[in-house]
Amino acid sequence: MTTTPQCLCLSPGDPQALSFPAGRQYQYRYALAMRLDPLAVLSPGGGWLQAEALLGVRRLWRDPGGEELLRVQIQELKARQQPEEAKGQAGAGGPSTEIALSPEAQAELQQPIFISWSSGKVKALYGDEAEGALISNLKRGIASLLQLQPHAGTAVEEDTSGSCRVTYTVSNHSITKAKDLLSCTKPKLGFSSVNKIFGVQWQPTSRSQYVVKDGVLQSVLAEESHMVALALRSTTGIKISSRQQLELVSSSPAPEEEARRSLEDALAGTDGQHQPLGMASLPFRRGCTHCPSLVAYLKTFDGRRAKRDISQAAAWQFQRFLQMLRGAKKRDVLQLLKRAPEEMLPFVVEAAVAAQSVASLAALSDFLDFSKEPKSLLETFLYAAAFSPRPSKELLRLVLDKLDGKQLAPEVRETGAIALGSLVGKLCRQRLRGLQEVERGVEAILAGLRGAKEEPEAVIHLLALGNAALPETIPILLEHAEEGPAAVSSAAISALRRFPARHVSSEVKRAMRRIFHEKRKNYEKTCRLAAAEILLDSQPLPMDVINILLATGEMETETATFLLRKVQSSLRAPHHPAREIMKDIMGDPQINNYHRFSKAGVSSSFLGPLTATQDLLSTFGLDLLFLEGGFLRKSVSDFSLLNHDRRLRAAQVTIEAQGMESMLGESVLEGEEETELMAGMSAVFFDVQLRPVVFFQGYADLMAKVLLSSGEPTSVVKGNLLLMDHHQVIPLQSGLQVVVKVLGGLGLDISANVDVNIWEQELRTSIKTRGSLAIDFQAELDAPFLQATVRSQTEAESSIHFDTFLRFSSSPVLMCLQLREEQVPYREIFTVSRSAGNQSSTARKGRQGIMPSRELALHQDNSRACSLLLAAEKEV
Repeated sequence: MTTTPQCLCLSPGDPQALSFPAGRQYQYRYALAMRLDPLAVLSPGGGWLQAEALLGVRRLWRDPGGEELLRVQIQELKARQQPEEAKGQAGAGGPSTEIALSPEAQAELQQPIFISWSSGKVKALYGDEAEGALISNLKRGIASLLQLQPHAGTAVEEDTSGSCRVTYTVSNHSITKAKDLLSCTKPKLGFSSVNKIFGVQWQPTSRSQYVVKDGVLQSVLAEESHMVALALRSTTGIKISSRQQLELVSSSPAPEEEARRSLEDALAGTDGQHQPLGMASLPFRRGCTHCPSLVAYLKTFDGRRAKRDISQAAAWQFQRFLQMLRGAKKRDVLQLLKRAPEEMLPFVVEAAVAAQSVASLAALSDFLDFSKEPKSLLETFLYAAAFSPRPSKELLRLVLDKLDGKQLAPEVRETGAIALGSLVGKLCRQRLRGLQEVERGVEAILAGLRGAKEEPEAVIHLLALGNAALPETIPILLEHAEEGPAAVSSAAISALRRFPARHVSSEVKRAMRRIFHEKRKNYEKTCRLAAAEILLDSQPLPMDVINILLATGEMETETATFLLRKVQSSLRAPHHPAREIMKDIMGDPQINNYHRFSKAGVSSSFLGPLTATQDLLSTFGLDLLFLEGGFLRKSVSDFSLLNHDRRLRAAQVTIEAQGMESMLGESVLEGEEETELMAGMSAVFFDVQLRPVVFFQGYADLMAKVLLSSGEPTSVVKGNLLLMDHHQVIPLQSGLQVVVKVLGGLGLDISANVDVNIWEQELRTSIKTRGSLAIDFQAELDAPFLQATVRSQTEAESSIHFDTFLRFSSSPVLMCLQLREEQVPYREIFTVSRSAGNQSSTARKGRQGIMPSRELALHQDNSRACSLLLAAEKEV
């Protein structure tokens, strides 16, 4: 697209539309103002920083084509700061504090830079490579102010922010430049969590106003702002405001230019050595003087005290250990692993995996012996790897090497396959599919699936493919879904449900139709229902919705009831992809009528909100499928988070029971299969499928566990997870940088228990989830004359109980579900600290409280059943 140039003062397209005439020295007043403001209302104010300088600009050389060499020198710079607390009620600021620059910094600032400039475009920048990064970046920021063009249009320009798309508009003597900061390309600095729901939202703006008269730049006003906040909670974050001003204050005679043949000759005639410099700001890493040191920790290490510390404040201690390990050497990490008491060792292993430094992974490689270590510690290591928020190829390589060619316990081998699937999937979402380690991981899972001799082995590797969610494995999953036995088919369909809707192609939908409508063979009812859910949840066709609803007329009562309740639940969910289609279809009385929707079964499907904020919607879903005899076949409880059109399955627990009729001496109804007595559980946490747990298999196993049971629940997952791991460098046009760091750790303890009372004909299940969340958000500003840090620390604890109580002696079977949340204590601390020279200050505010406990009402039928069961229990 071409645009007609709009000249400011001379004829259109004249290359001299912008120039610094020979024989003149121009002096500008340069002003920089910055604010760092925490977004939380109760936090201390961020205050502001100001710097002023006189700037001398003189042309040294010009070629016939219009290219000029400019000498730009900061003649004097003064800086001051004013904390927000100094402001009066009327908003007037109190006395500001002068910031004294060291003589060395002033001398370095006054060293000139040289700019190759052509009618507003900065073609090259020259300076001293040995300069400190902070001062060099400040000079880059001044050079970036001279980057403009005298006519309207869109271009790609390079400045301190990187290579960015900019749009110019021109009006009379004024030029407006809008920079799209989200389009900027620059060397990658930092990292972020794969799950964007655990990342940050960055909203930047940049706008500059130029005034030019008689071809000479008169003034510049450049303003930019950056809003950086947690995706989960927009009040935890920071607003960065920056303003630069350049104003012409005088013009005076200067020495005449010396005749030079080239730019190189002109540079050679200046004092000092001047090398080409990139325009993009250089990375700067602040030295940490108060960070925890592993060397210092080991000097005073006491095992008993360490165990007590991590048990009292596990989430914060986890982050503290992680920071120590990221800066530690291999020998120190290995020493900690060897000296840690047995009860503390899983905690250290989790922290070492989360740190993901070269040293911590090398220490783990030397320490972990998969042929000797207890199964529980090896599973801790593998699950810590699976839950990593941003795994590296080195972590995947370590897991592969530890699993390769070794004789492992079945639990470790299965957990290893699950971990491989999660690691492969997350690396692929980081666009690292071509890595050799990823290829090895994919082949290891597929080889395990091909070599599976028993159904449980095949199930595990299919679930691992679900964790990976690689589109190229969909044909393999479809084959097992259609052709495999019931358990294998169910696992394959479960893996397919992990894929985003965009990967549910017409081929996948055709296969799901064949399974649901049993075109090739008979399928277990849970497989048919799972196939129907894929069709309903993935941009469904009206034909599929109609055919599924019509098919309920030929189904058994409980299966049909479940499916109809599923459709009704989807209609009530505002974010369900099939909601509008279903609403249209339900307008047809041949579909939506009493005869179809009055099924008398007790199966149900429920979906409702738990909490809702401006940033986050958390939902609880519950599916209950019963057999025709009134026995529970399958229950699925789902806790999901929805944020900015993103969905995360925070927790999904599936409990399955089979063969309960035979235990009570009842015959299997027509249409039901004779199945072995079994109860088990499968769980997904933070989009990672865990290894399924079997409570009992067979009548003999049940009786043994009933008679020998200790009453203790089965641990599903216990440990510390790093959910948020974000490091972002935000280069400002001024040349300064703000570094945003986020760490979010979760201490998690989930247990489940199934209690079967044969004599009372009762079944109780209990799932307890306890968690402590700690989030540390930091924003750091570094300038040659000031360091500032804004920090927000949030901590909360929660405990959720989900209990099921069934009584088989009643007809129909009575079932009560209870979902309750205990009190949630929370605490927030906001800190703003500044350091300039020998002066430093810190302001801190905080709050704490307790959210009351609550019990959620699920639906009316459940409330009535609970009233009957609990009343009868009180009488007993």
